[in-house]
Amino acid sequence: MAISLADLKSTRNELPPRLLFHGVAGIGKTSLAAEFPNPVLLDTEEGTPAGIDMATFGLLTSYQAVTDAMGALAQEDHEFQTVILDSSDAFEQHVWRETCVRNSWKSIEDPGYGKGYLAADAVWNEFMAGCDYLRRERGMTVIVIAHSEVKQFDEPGKSPYSRYDLRMHKRGAAILTDRCDYILFVGGKTEIKEVDVGFNKKHAHAEGGGARYIFADARPAFIAKNRSLNMPAQILYKKGEGFKALAPHIFPNAPAVADGKAAA
Repeated sequence: MAISLADLKSTRNELPPRLLFHGVAGIGKTSLAAEFPNPVLLDTEEGTPAGIDMATFGLLTSYQAVTDAMGALAQEDHEFQTVILDSSDAFEQHVWRETCVRNSWKSIEDPGYGKGYLAADAVWNEFMAGCDYLRRERGMTVIVIAHSEVKQFDEPGKSPYSRYDLRMHKRGAAILTDRCDYILFVGGKTEIKEVDVGFNKKHAHAEGGGARYIFADARPAFIAKNRSLNMPAQILYKKGEGFKALAPHIFPNAPAVADGKAAA
């Protein structure tokens, strides 16, 4: 079929976003995700904080269980608007076991030289295709919860330094960070202060308040990204009002947000 300039037309991406929240344990990632409209949880680690009321399929202990739950969301009638995977690092173990089953391996290391992790890309991409179906055909926002850990980062032309990165194998992490529209680091601000303890000695200690921030731009200290033209580099938010702070930037054309929830 011939293509002509007459076939050109204006396009605008109005699909719901794919978000990845990462941060240290207990910082409030799942609580933040639970504020999104009509959420349903794909629970792979039983890490949901006490006091959060959210629909769940229960603990999903295999890759097949996760994809079966996604299939139900794809095929059955429901009013859920947000699907949450908690967490990516626990789900990664399911991905590896599924890869081993398909290849008759005892462990992901069996084929050697990183070949097992390379083969796992196909399973990760299947999962992401399922996420894309839910957002495209069912209008669902996709949120992936990940834990952070400090890793050494070797940036070309610079000395190595440490930063918060996903607590995952680099191949799975790369697929998630490539495919998600937003990578948001949830954390606080820490200042290092020195105190004179006498005898010409100083003691360094960390100070930080209880304020929570959502960081949307990458910094040497952590990975982040966003595809919003007007999103600030950092957003201060109060507990229970994270979605209200994020919504104007990730749902700019949605109705006004009230009481921390988007209007239906």
